[in-house]
Parts: sequence; structure tokens; C-alpha cells
Amino acid sequence: MSFRMILMVAGVAIGGANLAHTLAKRQGEPAAPEPVKVASANMPAARMVALQADRRGHFATDLTINNQFVKALVDTGASVVAFSHEDAQKAGIHPKPGDYVIPVQTANGVVRAAKARIPELRLQGIVVRDVEATVMPPGALNITLLGMSFLKQLKSFEMNGNTLILKQ
Repeated sequence: MSFRMILMVAGVAIGGANLAHTLAKRQGEPAAPEPVKVASANMPAARMVALQADRRGHFATDLTINNQFVKALVDTGASVVAFSHEDAQKAGIHPKPGDYVIPVQTANGVVRAAKARIPELRLQGIVVRDVEATVMPPGALNITLLGMSFLKQLKSFEMNGNTLILKQ
């Protein structure tokens, strides 16, 4: 394989067909056609977020709720987004003491949580609206869990090695 051909292959791998096209033009060789770009006003651009597993294999991320950042763990075993009491307070979600009526099975037994609805939850470029959630009582949960009430509103989510890919 010639040096120019290696550059073209590397160009495709690194920068896509546009770089290979430019390299071919400079070398005086016929260029491959440029890729066709399709855009539609009716189809929003797909949003994708890739999360890396921590050393324990958990996927932690920052969420934005009511313009506040909340640290969360992605948890496909949680039916809904479950806020720790402290994170809910930080995000401006303030259930009354009488709202803690929903029995929730946790690793430490059954506790009573408060139902909540999140108008907009952001995870980097992904925005999900009208998300069902619960708020756990003080001390019942030390980090917010990003559960299925958020995940099921995505186009897809998949594991690829130590990476969790979320697509909207």
C-alpha cells in the first residue's frame, strides 16, 4: 500500500470522508465523491450521551433539574427516578410530611416515599420532560437513582464494554 493510500485510509478513520477527499485532491488523484448530508426541518438531530463506568462498574452522571445539578446513578432496576431527600431539596422539590405514602422496597427494607413529577430533566444534551419520580425520606437514599421513568423515554440505551450509550 502506498504512503498516499495510507494517508487516505487514516484520513477516513480520523476525520471522515472530507479529509480523504482533500488529501486526494492535493495528490492529484481522482477524489471520491463527498458524502451526502441529509437534513430535515421535521427531524431533530439525534442526541447521544456516552457514560463511562466508574471503578465499581456504576454509571454516575450529573442531572440538571430546575437549573440545579444533582449527581445520580443510572439504575435500570429502579422503576422511577428516585431522589434522595437532600437532592430533592436542592432541586426545589419539597414534599410535605404527609406526602410520604408510597411504599418503596429498598435494599434496607420498605420505606415510604413521596410522589413527584419533574417537568424537565436534563442529562448533558438529552432533555426528557414530564418524568415520574419519587422523593425518599431523609436518610433512606444517599444518591439519586436515574430509573426507568427517564430511561424508557429514550430511543435506546445500550452497554458497549464499560460505556453506557444513551440515545434520544
